[in-house]
Amino acid sequence: MALIKILNASMGYEGKTILSDLSLSINAGDYVCIVGENGSGKTTLMKCLLGLMSIQGGEISFGDGLMQNEIGYLPQQTILQKDFPASVSEVVLSGCLNKKHTLFYSKEQKADAAKNMELTGILPLRKKCFRELSGGQKQRVLLARALCATHKLLILDEPVTGLDPKASADMYSLIKQLNKSGITIIMVSHDITAAVNNASKILHLSRNSYFYGTAHQYLHSDVGRKFMITDCPCDDCRHNHRGGAQQ
Repeated sequence: MALIKILNASMGYEGKTILSDLSLSINAGDYVCIVGENGSGKTTLMKCLLGLMSIQGGEISFGDGLMQNEIGYLPQQTILQKDFPASVSEVVLSGCLNKKHTLFYSKEQKADAAKNMELTGILPLRKKCFRELSGGQKQRVLLARALCATHKLLILDEPVTGLDPKASADMYSLIKQLNKSGITIIMVSHDITAAVNNASKILHLSRNSYFYGTAHQYLHSDVGRKFMITDCPCDDCRHNHRGGAQQ
């Protein structure tokens, strides 16, 4: 079932069009990685999906009962987020704000927050101050917070930026587990190797065109081969990417 349909959409800001005639469908259960050069429209598309920007033309529609305010969103970390003076449980619970109808969180919302903390492996940290955590732990907290807003769709903006290799690998593994549990994932990433290794579909945005298809199709496409080879300057990566693309 199509969770998101984009039809002939044009997107941009301040009268400038960044993306034009974009058409694609994202099905429930997909894991979509959005890649491409800087300035190609990745952030613009993400903001339009979240309702933070209006599209210039065309249509974006949601299916399977998904409401735009029910999308879980994990933004890139800012200094404010890194130093947020609150406990882990308070940060996670704040993901329920869109569902909150009184001054207090309901028992169901508290139970949901506890479940998401357990799911992301941070339940033992629930009383700790957020600012005292490691980078990887902070990202898990913010991921649990995003999960409190949704049961269907997560949008992740560069979720491993600034993390060490082990924390990055752990985060990718956790995201894949969430996808296998039935949550649709849309992730903006500059890590093209991780994208093709984890995602079921790749959306590659360029200034004048785009590619959308399976990771396998992307590896065998002209843009995929070119991007993966030129993205890594080292000889080993060039050899491995070229070999992988021809399999």
